[in-house]
Amino acid sequence: MKTQLALILGGAFLLASCANEEKVTAQSKPNVIVILSDDQGTLDLNSYGSTDLSTPNLDRLAASGVRFTQFYAVAPVCSPSRAGLLTGRYNYNAGLYGNVDIPDHDPEGKSGMPTEQITMAELFKPAGYRTASIGKWHLGHTPEKLPNGQGFDYFFGHQRGCIDNYSHYFFWSGPNLHDLYQNDQEIYRPGEFFGDLMVEEVKQFTQPSEDPFFIYWAINMPHYPYQGRPSWLEYYKGLPSPRKEYAAFISTLDELVGNVLDHLEQTGQLENTIIVFQSDHGHSTEERAYFGGGNAGPFNGAKFSMLEGGIRVPAIISWPGGNIPTGEVRNQWAGSVDWFPTLADLANVEIPNPAEMDGISLRDVIYDNATSGHDVMHWATGNPEVTTNSWAVRKGPWKLLGNPFDPAKKLSFTEDDKLYLVNLAQDSTESKNLKMEHPEVTAELLGLHEAWLKGVLDARSK
Repeated sequence: MKTQLALILGGAFLLASCANEEKVTAQSKPNVIVILSDDQGTLDLNSYGSTDLSTPNLDRLAASGVRFTQFYAVAPVCSPSRAGLLTGRYNYNAGLYGNVDIPDHDPEGKSGMPTEQITMAELFKPAGYRTASIGKWHLGHTPEKLPNGQGFDYFFGHQRGCIDNYSHYFFWSGPNLHDLYQNDQEIYRPGEFFGDLMVEEVKQFTQPSEDPFFIYWAINMPHYPYQGRPSWLEYYKGLPSPRKEYAAFISTLDELVGNVLDHLEQTGQLENTIIVFQSDHGHSTEERAYFGGGNAGPFNGAKFSMLEGGIRVPAIISWPGGNIPTGEVRNQWAGSVDWFPTLADLANVEIPNPAEMDGISLRDVIYDNATSGHDVMHWATGNPEVTTNSWAVRKGPWKLLGNPFDPAKKLSFTEDDKLYLVNLAQDSTESKNLKMEHPEVTAELLGLHEAWLKGVLDARSK
């Protein structure tokens, strides 16, 4: 009887495995996962030169694909950066100028990315994709601005900018609120590590199916509070604080990504899954982050700054079944606005609003090491009508910063530096203002910024 039962169960398992295999191979389009880390320093991966971290899984992604060395976040702060990534547009064009306020400070729900913006989920869903947002949202709190109102079939995570990873509370100046949701329903998992909850959600959503999936996995690490696994804190006990606490959280993040990669491999889906990874901006030097921990290497600046350390981020793309070159590096400059058109191009999905794209497809850069398609790139945060906010524009090697500052306090600026010109090909540390030496370049880039800003303000007034 036991032998018969074993044969029946074994046969059933074999049939299920075959069925799953048929479902996987039946997909005509690749699966897509966009992984966004939070407050990760420019060089905080072994594959980017870090020698004091353990990041084997993210380095595994780099080894199976292409990594970029001049890749830019849309903004040096959370919400605008996420808006740009999800829409393929500069955050000003996506209608999000700064961090989204909490509902208690915004009872009318004015803050957040406008619902008419077309997100990656709204790109992939009409093409037959199942869509999910897992992790941190931070793009609005009213129903139309939450994930289910922005094209996602499913949401699991927190709505605000950060949470305690065990109680799932948003602790700030008050009110301190519980912030864990499944779609629009508040759920409670006290004591369970949020990282593990995210992994289980990703695994559940990526069970083999005839329909491809698109997942935006916004991991809230290494954003404060630093809560790496105890095993990693023990591993890094020889490092000084706050590098120790930060490193433990980076390796915890890496471990979570590895769990998902293993799951995709075990279910036969890794080959047909495009995986993009990047950080939302540079590392934090805020008090809650122990005033640091991250590493921008030779670059100055950090989170909130338009200097390279604030906006230059690690970025990787891997697709084993798509014949993407493996273990290669691209030094061409590109940015997170480019993922929207790139993923649409690779998955052969039609872009509904191509004229509104600020990004360009990186297909030729990735596959053929072609020159960058970017001639000019813009950054700005804060109310566009306020002239004292920070901004930047880059054309070729030249970059002009307006109202620069350095949260890491390695560089200092005077009134004469309100316009600050650098040549990144000559000095990527941005240590010297070349404005007086190259007034014609300063004037040209200032003109580019002013023309772009006028376009933003004109569109805003319509």
